[in-house]
Amino acid sequence: MKNVFKLFIVALSVVTLASCNSSKSGSSKLTGIPFNNPKYDNYIRGDAFAGQETPLGMVPIEGGSFTMGQVQDDVMFDWNTTPKKMHIRSFFMDETEVTNSEYFLYVQYIKKVFPPAEEKYKHIYKSVLPDTLVWRKSLGNTDILSENYLRHPAYADYPVVGVSWLQANKYCKWRTDAVNLKKLIDKGYLENIFDNDSVSNFFDTDVFLADSDKLFDGDSTIYKRGIRTRGNTNSQNGNFRGRKITQADGVLSQKFRLPTEAEWEFAAKANIENREYNNIRGRKKYAWDGKYSRESKKRLRGNQLANFKQGEGSYSGLSGWSSDGADIPNKVKSYPPNAFGLYDMSGNVSEWVADVYRPIIDNEANDFNYFRGNIFTRKMIDKEGKVVIADVSEGAEVAYDTLPNGKIMPKQLPGSLKYIPITKDDVTLRRNFTVSDNTDIGDGDLNSSRFYGDDENEFSKRPSMYNSPRKPSIERDAETGEEILVNDAKKRTTLISNSTRVYKGGAWSDREYWLDPAQRRYLPEYMATNHIGFRCVTDQVGPMSFKKRKARNPSRN
Repeated sequence: MKNVFKLFIVALSVVTLASCNSSKSGSSKLTGIPFNNPKYDNYIRGDAFAGQETPLGMVPIEGGSFTMGQVQDDVMFDWNTTPKKMHIRSFFMDETEVTNSEYFLYVQYIKKVFPPAEEKYKHIYKSVLPDTLVWRKSLGNTDILSENYLRHPAYADYPVVGVSWLQANKYCKWRTDAVNLKKLIDKGYLENIFDNDSVSNFFDTDVFLADSDKLFDGDSTIYKRGIRTRGNTNSQNGNFRGRKITQADGVLSQKFRLPTEAEWEFAAKANIENREYNNIRGRKKYAWDGKYSRESKKRLRGNQLANFKQGEGSYSGLSGWSSDGADIPNKVKSYPPNAFGLYDMSGNVSEWVADVYRPIIDNEANDFNYFRGNIFTRKMIDKEGKVVIADVSEGAEVAYDTLPNGKIMPKQLPGSLKYIPITKDDVTLRRNFTVSDNTDIGDGDLNSSRFYGDDENEFSKRPSMYNSPRKPSIERDAETGEEILVNDAKKRTTLISNSTRVYKGGAWSDREYWLDPAQRRYLPEYMATNHIGFRCVTDQVGPMSFKKRKARNPSRN
């Protein structure tokens, strides 16, 4: 009898909670107008938000304050990572670098959707392929890695390398679309298009939200149902039911992207493990707690805690006693994670971050989610007021960009939404931003120079603060018609430009100094190496944390 009574109480509680949730989204508390009701114009309000699911392969990183920059001795005298107090918002981060198998899935997907056998798509597939020749050495026998590292199953769970910053960003965009496509299929909103050879597998989240009729070659039968609404929702022989999904419904995942430098460093330092209430005890030299790079636990004592170069000609120690288990990048999760549950934030491979490189952290930088590299855009709208989508019709040409190293990359994939930089009309009387491209804001732009009185045309003719080699021009051979890259022959004094990106963390080929998460280096965004990989992040929406505050008093050794 007691059990029956308990079950009755539980059922009553569930019904009560459900009625509370429905009342939240049922109608406006201030006007009484119903939400999601076709009899009242179907005004949209998403369901009550109970918390964001942790995306596959990611771990939650609770935000907070930390000291960004180097807190150890600057033995290299770079002076490019001075300490500054920053606050970071909560986000989700891949627990490991993107692996060869995961990136190869992306390569296969692109090859299927944009077959290289078709003339207009011939450069798309090549543009996503990692540069396997990064393994070659003029005086080294490394062809085995060039031929096998990306595709051989022995390296499937190793971090992908040979990927440029531009390619890493393209992957993040594709991952967003792939995750949302799979989610819509699993929830029954879309037909399983992977099992339908008559329809293109191409999916773009932005197009889906802006004008879903432009996807799947205009085949609306792919859409099985939408968001349920009150009133008549009966269908006729499989016709679409409900209303179309919008961003306000909270169904779709947030965008995946590269972490900012501040986010990456915050996650790598993981000061959560040396926190005492609301204070930080001590300084962290590595991604793990402690002063040394070797394991102190008795069973594994002496083993290295990360994969790095231990000395001249010493990548893994002596034969029979390999101290770090690898002479090249190692399989992910081969070393203990840090306090956030992230693997290889020190060692294995370095990682691309989103920021444009500048020699110092800006003294007057935003101390809330700092990031240098914002380019603000908006959707391109045609004369009819509709969004513009890259043409996929028969005979339409794909717009390509030739990079300084001769690589050819599509400016955007056919079928994706077009964006344009914001204009002066968009920033009229704004105080928070005034231009579209903010990569050199306050550091090389007109207002930060001694020529601030010039107009923009005059200023563009003056010597640049960061006069790195310019993009080569493309000329055609008069006889063969072949395209020839003509490199910049002018004398240059710096390699820094608005296309120079930061990468963080030590790699398998680095000495121990670079394992410090505060260290920062840079490389042009179109270049790739055998020691730089990447991992993705995505933003957490809603509350900073869904957990209660916990006091923590680390044991004093």
